[in-house]
Amino acid sequence: MRKLALAALLGTASCVVAAQEAAHLEWLNDNYEQTASTARSIWEFAEVGYQETRSSALLQKQLAAEGFSVESGVADIPTAFVASYGSGGPVLAILGEFDALPGITQDSLPTRSLLEEKAAGHACGHNLFGAGSAAAAIAVKEWLDSTGTPGTIRFYGTPAEEGGSGKVYMVRAGLFDDVDFALHWHPSDRNSAAAQTTLANRSAKFRFRGVSAHAAGAPERGRSALDGVEAMNYMVNMMREHVPQQTRIHYVITSGGNAPNVVPDYAEVFYYLRHPHAKTVRSLWERLEATARGAAEGTGTELEIEIIHGNHPVLVNETLHKMMDATMREIGGIDYNAEESRFAKEIYKSFDDPARELGSEKLIQPYGLSLGYGSTDVGDVSIAVPTVGLSTATYVPGTAGHSWQAVAAAGSSVGFKGADLAARALSSAAVKLYTDKALRDAAIAEFQERRGDDFEYEALLGDRAPALNYRN
Repeated sequence: MRKLALAALLGTASCVVAAQEAAHLEWLNDNYEQTASTARSIWEFAEVGYQETRSSALLQKQLAAEGFSVESGVADIPTAFVASYGSGGPVLAILGEFDALPGITQDSLPTRSLLEEKAAGHACGHNLFGAGSAAAAIAVKEWLDSTGTPGTIRFYGTPAEEGGSGKVYMVRAGLFDDVDFALHWHPSDRNSAAAQTTLANRSAKFRFRGVSAHAAGAPERGRSALDGVEAMNYMVNMMREHVPQQTRIHYVITSGGNAPNVVPDYAEVFYYLRHPHAKTVRSLWERLEATARGAAEGTGTELEIEIIHGNHPVLVNETLHKMMDATMREIGGIDYNAEESRFAKEIYKSFDDPARELGSEKLIQPYGLSLGYGSTDVGDVSIAVPTVGLSTATYVPGTAGHSWQAVAAAGSSVGFKGADLAARALSSAAVKLYTDKALRDAAIAEFQERRGDDFEYEALLGDRAPALNYRN
């Protein structure tokens, strides 16, 4: 199937010129097993945000071996890096993530099978994201070399997307200032280049400190930090009735005491707040903090607030998304072999009312513009530089993200094929951007119009240093 897609993209050009123009696809054909092996290794590592030392090192080693110059530890983040190849412009950035999610494990099997030795799993498929994007960057490098086209290709190793906002610190540090265009993708249960914006969000840990005492023998001496958390939660839950419709607020109590007969002197609650507009997030955040201060006042406890992360919404660029949609249709979807079909049918049995049917992995979904209710630090990249993304069916159709079924697929050939499709789409789109000045000009004009002349960047996480221990 991939050879046929390559032949279709070659068209009627002469054999020599055509081979040069499709050098990126030839490299991906020849190195599919390397991409799959990288994805599987990162899946095995399953490292959480800002702790992805082996995952980051593996990708850096792979890119350096292909001639990229690698700058590691950028933006004061040990696992963040930028790998560059070429010279001059246009400068294209391909983003790659590699962090896992804590608290979810699963073997690469289509039935529930916990891996007790692991504390995290790739339930969002970032092992595929990192491997597929690195493959795309190397494929573009091969194309630049074979055609003699001027330009620079960069791979941005971006840690801690899951609640750590790694890309925000990289934007804030100016690492995208000379980039002309950024490309990214994300694992999914469908193939799509539809333009979708996201919710802005901000998170914080609210820490209450009180006075411990015997809960029965001397309760009057205690001041319960857990009471502070619960009082805050109660007020926030009442606040939900009086916020804009598209607001999302969610929390977990990360520390609430250890024994019922000891008044807890420490408790912590971790909140996320989201809305399509960053300005509204800031306004609602003031009210959220007010509930925490009121809870502390009313329970006689002390309060500490630590902002953990914050992301702007994705600024869509339809010029680029329509180009990416056309590119994906030229390449086509994903074909399962017999073993993968059996895997998909078995895992599909575990779904409750799946929204997508088996077989849709072969299709490219219709193009459209919509609002997504997730959040991503790609948003901050997208307001710094014209940005385009896509998704591929790395999961069995109908799979929910952040699920054990997603972990299973991400460690299997079902996921590897999705990463390969993403690499083909990203590298082919990059070729179009390098060779089509009219496309570049139109995308830049749309970017400037959507962002506005009076735009000034301000990170939603403020000026804090990277929260390197937020998963501890």
